[in-house]
Amino acid sequence: MSDWLMFVGTYTSAGASKGIYAFRMDGETGGMTQVNFEDGIINPSFLAIHPNRKFLYAVNEVAESSGVPGGALTAYSIDHSSGALSRINHQSTGGPGPCHVSIDATGKYAVVANYNGGSVCMLPIAEDGSLGRSSHFIQHYGGTKVNPQRQEKAHAHSANLSPDNRFAVINDLGLDQIRVYEMDLEAGKLKFSQESSVTSAPGAGPRHLDFHPNGRYAYAINELGCTVTAYNYDAASGKLTEINSLSTLPEGYQGDNTTADVHVSPDGKFLYGSNRGHNTLAIFRIDESDGSIESVADQSTGGKTPRNFGFHPEGKYLYAANQDSDNIIQFEVDAATGELTPMGREIRCPMPVCLKFVPLD
Repeated sequence: MSDWLMFVGTYTSAGASKGIYAFRMDGETGGMTQVNFEDGIINPSFLAIHPNRKFLYAVNEVAESSGVPGGALTAYSIDHSSGALSRINHQSTGGPGPCHVSIDATGKYAVVANYNGGSVCMLPIAEDGSLGRSSHFIQHYGGTKVNPQRQEKAHAHSANLSPDNRFAVINDLGLDQIRVYEMDLEAGKLKFSQESSVTSAPGAGPRHLDFHPNGRYAYAINELGCTVTAYNYDAASGKLTEINSLSTLPEGYQGDNTTADVHVSPDGKFLYGSNRGHNTLAIFRIDESDGSIESVADQSTGGKTPRNFGFHPEGKYLYAANQDSDNIIQFEVDAATGELTPMGREIRCPMPVCLKFVPLD
């Protein structure tokens, strides 16, 4: 199997991080070697790769950029031989604290969630990878205030695009809602679908979401409620309907915790969610006949405050990014049980937040 590049988004304002780090992955063993880094960018916390694999996009999770209120999205070209990134340009996302970005399957648009601003932004992408000014900006209003410190207003936390590239699914932690928007890729607009959207349990705080490979189910991790919720997904309308919801924590756990990321295994058999505080990955088995989940186990991530995590392209290995212990830990995935075994490999990287992979073929 060919080697891969792994790019790591980080926080630069709270530690020793220089920016975006690049590692080369051995396609057989999954071992990592740092090959490059891109400095001079502030808080590139979340990354996205263009479908053509030539470009990388990084949010600048800040309150203002270049003297303009609001965060930004920065575009880079990727040198596959060295892992080096060359900056193309950047554009305002219209709101402060952008924390998540996705690129549509045609490569024509980026969709960004602004956490602090509680807003969503759509930006056009040119053939050379450069970003144009926002083609559509949507402000969310309100806040459930169930958690008065975290839900005092809207907080759009992720922009997740449906497998068929028709819908943008926005998890808003402050509203306890998952809002579904139909994407108009001709006009660069988003159209809200009230009937397709769903309200979470009060105080749940939906954060990230992942679709099942079969396209029939979606799974949301709820940051404040420390739960994972399984949904039926109707591809025709974009409608989400809850199946079941389970805790990410073991019974009896009393410590502080918030959740972060969620992913379905490449084979569609298991679901994983990260716990910050308990410092584990919660593991669930997926019933592929109806999309429901059941708890299997939890696994220490070998560090503190696990954020994003990602799979080796064949699903053999999983990599967990521990933000507050400055390390990324490699695990072997048991294909039969979904359980994880540490491989004794630690990748040192300051303040890792997001992992994205690019094949070298």
